[in-house]
Amino acid sequence: MSPDELKVRARRVAEELLTQGDLPVADELFAPDCCHHASHPIGTGAHGLKMWVATLRRAFPDLRAIVEDAVAEDGRVAQRLALGGTHLGPFDGIPASGRHVTWVLVEMLHFGTDESFAEHWCLWDELALLRQLGAAPSVEADLS
Repeated sequence: MSPDELKVRARRVAEELLTQGDLPVADELFAPDCCHHASHPIGTGAHGLKMWVATLRRAFPDLRAIVEDAVAEDGRVAQRLALGGTHLGPFDGIPASGRHVTWVLVEMLHFGTDESFAEHWCLWDELALLRQLGAAPSVEADLS
């Protein structure tokens, strides 16, 4: 698959899975045994990713994910996503705050031999998100 085709396929994670909440897209994009590497546990395969996205969308029902940059080469895609949404449900033990928050997520996807992503690495700016939700001290508080 060409680098441009890989980028188009990876973009579906942001546009269809995260933004639209179209969970069956995960079955099309990820291998059943896809290994996810993230700062929070994500179960194996498409099923694990669907569970994580469903949890995220319950907390942020108006979630939007925009691909800000993507690079593809040798069967791998890296993309930087800008996420935003209104915190209307519990998230990571934090009760709904009603706040609109934004954060950055970076992911790398490795395309496997079966026409799906076989490995997925994901990291987001968790401290910035927690600060916006009022669950971590502000930068100003850290400096005083």
